[in-house]
Amino acid sequence: MSPILMDNDDDDILHQDPQDSDRPPSDLSSSISGGSSSIDDVETEESIESRMNPPQIYTERTLGIVKPDAMDKVVEIEDIILRNGFTILQKRKVHLSPEQASDFYVEHYGKMFFPSLVAYMSSAPITVFVLAKNKSIASWRELIGPTNPFKARETHPGCLRDTYGKDQTRNAVHGSDSFHSAEREIRFMFHDSIVEPIAVGQATKDYLAKEVNPTMLKGLTQLCKEKPGDPVMWLAEWLIDNNPNKPKVSGPVISEA
Repeated sequence: MSPILMDNDDDDILHQDPQDSDRPPSDLSSSISGGSSSIDDVETEESIESRMNPPQIYTERTLGIVKPDAMDKVVEIEDIILRNGFTILQKRKVHLSPEQASDFYVEHYGKMFFPSLVAYMSSAPITVFVLAKNKSIASWRELIGPTNPFKARETHPGCLRDTYGKDQTRNAVHGSDSFHSAEREIRFMFHDSIVEPIAVGQATKDYLAKEVNPTMLKGLTQLCKEKPGDPVMWLAEWLIDNNPNKPKVSGPVISEA
């Protein structure tokens, strides 16, 4: 999956990777994570707060998308978002290429609706939001309503899909259906985002094994060879000098006199 190209100007139209985890034309706005499209699915997700030690300073985030058919109403929709207590942390206006839309919906590859879904989501610009609020995932999905606008008019009158949705394909908006899909979608659209809480359990072990342990192993091996008088300070300086994430200058460095 290629990284998303982004601009700090929210009004610029860019070609980016995206992911609108919705169902097919018959269920276009459900989760990309491949889960059920039911709004109630969010309730079965393990509470993020329950996995955090006190004090629990955490505000849940989710990804919202205004799709091509509703872009002429994006200002109205943004106003509704704010009036319903959400904070907009990040916002981008993007125009996906077919390849990027395919990457976004890769879990639907091979299904009958896949070509029309990709064509629709790459047909015109979309606006993507990172939204924050207590229980934002469930709150946003409640606000947008069921995937099918016709069902939304019966079960959730006044929701966004009732108000702006046209049919099962052009259903106006998207919302992540779980914490895990929200985390993935936010990072897909905003690759520099840090999504809290920090991973726990096996996810932490996997992260350490991949991102931390290789560098630490090199540093500790060198420490054993050097045997410095102050091993802690020596290791600290070595880690600073050998940080794999430290920006590297490419090309000659020019110093002004």
